[in-house]
Amino acid sequence: MNVAVIGASNKPDRYSYKAVKLLLEKGHQVYPVHPRIKDIEGLPVYRTLRDIADEIHTVTLYVGAASSTPMVLEILACRPQRIIFNPGAENAVLKEQAEKEGILTVIGCTLVMLKTGQF
Repeated sequence: MNVAVIGASNKPDRYSYKAVKLLLEKGHQVYPVHPRIKDIEGLPVYRTLRDIADEIHTVTLYVGAASSTPMVLEILACRPQRIIFNPGAENAVLKEQAEKEGILTVIGCTLVMLKTGQF
């Protein structure tokens, strides 16, 4: 499954870094997204979702509403089947717009979902 991790970090203590690593471990194709990071342990990082040529199944958010609200149109344009709002990344505007577009929205934790087979 193709998964975009918005707010991916190259710092091992960050949950977004742990999500990238666990997604890879579970066999997913991971597309980390961060405007200033070039790579995460050799994995290329994309500046924006628009830079990703492949179809994205799931967008998992690790940025707050102040950062994701300006990205609403970009996120919707990539037509994911699902958006996961990790703790602290909740965004009512994005959630409402995504649901209007028929995109499944999940308030949850990617790490917990992966570890419990709910991903």
